[in-house]
Amino acid sequence: MEGDPIRDSHEQRISMPDGLAIKEPLIAKEEQFLCSEDKNGGSICMVLLCTAVSVWGSFVFGVAVGFSAPTQAQIREDLNLSLGEFSVFGSIVTIGALVGAVASGRITDFLGRKGAMSSSAIVCIIGWLAIYFAKGPISLDIGRVCTGYGVGVFSYVVPIFIAEIAPKTLRGMLTTLNQLFIVLGVSMTYIVGTIITWRMLVLTGLIPCIILLVGLTFIPESPRWLAKVGRQNEFESSLRKLRGKDADISEEATEIMEYITTNENLPKARIQDAFQRQYIRPVMVGVGLMFFQQFGGVNGILFYASEIFKSAGFASGSLGTILIACFQVPVTLLAAVLMDRSGRRPLLMISASGLFFGSFITAISFYLKAYHLFSLMKQVYIGTFSIGMGGIPWVIMSEIFPIHIKGIGGSLVTIMNWFGSWVVSYFFNFLMSWSSHGTFFIFSAVCALALVFIFKVVPETKGRTLEEIQASMKPTLPI
Repeated sequence: MEGDPIRDSHEQRISMPDGLAIKEPLIAKEEQFLCSEDKNGGSICMVLLCTAVSVWGSFVFGVAVGFSAPTQAQIREDLNLSLGEFSVFGSIVTIGALVGAVASGRITDFLGRKGAMSSSAIVCIIGWLAIYFAKGPISLDIGRVCTGYGVGVFSYVVPIFIAEIAPKTLRGMLTTLNQLFIVLGVSMTYIVGTIITWRMLVLTGLIPCIILLVGLTFIPESPRWLAKVGRQNEFESSLRKLRGKDADISEEATEIMEYITTNENLPKARIQDAFQRQYIRPVMVGVGLMFFQQFGGVNGILFYASEIFKSAGFASGSLGTILIACFQVPVTLLAAVLMDRSGRRPLLMISASGLFFGSFITAISFYLKAYHLFSLMKQVYIGTFSIGMGGIPWVIMSEIFPIHIKGIGGSLVTIMNWFGSWVVSYFFNFLMSWSSHGTFFIFSAVCALALVFIFKVVPETKGRTLEEIQASMKPTLPI
């Protein structure tokens, strides 16, 4: 990169104002990035546009997950469904999501990030239309499986796409918007579902899919994926659109291409390759975080929330659930702001500590029959989950896998997430019948193990390029 006049003159402007030189290399690099962004304001605008388009997939995720809660009574009455038939409709979305998670890595590697989002949006549209025009349980279930499949792919591809297009100084915050829009989707569905009919509520999932399809035509593909599949001209064009027409992209482009070249001679990734020595740490980190995210009991807490609010005197249990969903929004937004300032690990440590404390006190409150204490601890639990364990595992998942194995590794992580979600949701009632306080003692033990896992295994990825993160996770070979 010697003799680059753009970069040389740019470095001069950084070091010479008022005769003061910036001596700290990290600060200098950050200032250089910020200055280039100010000079080429279009670059950050394109990154924000790409993020704004892709997170509509996350919004659909939230709508699909939350759709069955406010519609149960209406759908059962209109279509004359038994409780068992509606239970199948409510839970089968997880089966579709598991299938989507299995396929997500391959689809995203084959069709590209935009292609995967487009195809998933189309499948979701088919699913929502099947639900809208349903006259019985079969059409409902087919539609639910289709939306679940699309959600399974969205849960993988959206954070991956954002991580690959975002500059490293904004990557954490922008990737966390994935979780924020999931929460917004759930909250919107809970609130609007109490006002309009269940068929009209379908539009809250259908319209975002259409917005996503239209928006994808205006944004570039991930430059890292284009480089991986050998589309060199499109790679450079995409990177320039993201960084600005006058920005110096040579250093970033070279770093990406060198990393791709290093990996291109490797054999085609297979599922067993994810467990080879050089990839085992990112697999452990990604799968481990999703395990602790789900088996810490979050779905159980949300499931039981309605009954607790009823016992606390609320006229409707759904009102309490709405309040929880709305409480998640500002806390998740706070996490997005803090992500690139405090780092991933500190937020995860705070979150896991809060989850342990919330679960443990909840167990004590059940044991002592102090339900008012449970109501308080539930808010602590949901708040601390939203600030760390809710969104950050998705951020880290999008950062840690080398592009050679990103499809396989990301699928494993997403499968663990959806499998854990199903297990906790299905078995929670059985556990509560066995012992309410025992159930939350189990959750508190899992959260304590999560704290140890984060401290010992999870790396800090703040302020590093994807290539730097992935290189740092390779095992050091003995000399």
